[in-house]
Amino acid sequence: MKVSVGQFNPGGDVDGNLGIMRRLASAARDEGSALIVFPEESMFSVGQVEGDFTAAVDARWSSFVQGVSRIASEIGIAVIAGGYESSGEKRPFNTLIAIGDDGRILTTYRKLHLYDAFSYQESLRIKPGDGGIKVVSIGGLRVGIMTCYDLRFPELARALAVQGAELITVSAAWFKGEHKIEHWETLLKARAIENTCAVAAAGSSSDHCVGHSVILDPMGVAQDFLNDEAEGVATAEVSRKRIDEVREFLPVLQNRRSAQDYQVIDVSRTGG
Repeated sequence: MKVSVGQFNPGGDVDGNLGIMRRLASAARDEGSALIVFPEESMFSVGQVEGDFTAAVDARWSSFVQGVSRIASEIGIAVIAGGYESSGEKRPFNTLIAIGDDGRILTTYRKLHLYDAFSYQESLRIKPGDGGIKVVSIGGLRVGIMTCYDLRFPELARALAVQGAELITVSAAWFKGEHKIEHWETLLKARAIENTCAVAAAGSSSDHCVGHSVILDPMGVAQDFLNDEAEGVATAEVSRKRIDEVREFLPVLQNRRSAQDYQVIDVSRTGG
């Protein structure tokens, strides 16, 4: 099937962001896509929200989900997008929703790895996910979903692949900084190559984020991409035939050993 990634700069207004998402989803559908992936914070950006952040989440999460559902059903395209979900506490979840082309919620994923790195501390505002990993069927493919900083943890992508993922989507607001574009591109390619999965990554184009959305084949080769454009769509064919072909000549998922085979033996203690 054809898959698109939509890149834009989410502001503080949910309705305004939904309007941009509708425009990009329509463009993706015109290109024949069955799925469009949007960035983390598609609902609204933490830094752009007026007033109390938790109150804004409590007031707008449901309407955001309903808005994405309408976009999906009215345009006829599956959508994956990020927002902030009420947790019943001060800190909400950073959540991805996957919605089918009929507007039905397929699954939600709460970000497991919070971005407490590079002098930033996401956990001060956000509650870590509690629902595990998620793999869902969309357009005949098994799709695993992850959020931004999750990309730096290879075990999460591997777990998705072991659970049957053929396409891994990454919704991100990847901060700018020294070597950050190189990290983003290298890690995306690594997750594709080491798991023989296609990867569709949607990045925010806000002033503090890199953008650089891309769709990679299971050999880590870019099929279509964006750079730092403020708004745009990249589209490519993601083929099970190609995934199966790569997995036949590069059967890493079959060749991997069990966890106990990776146990460390301290030879200094055993004399071995």
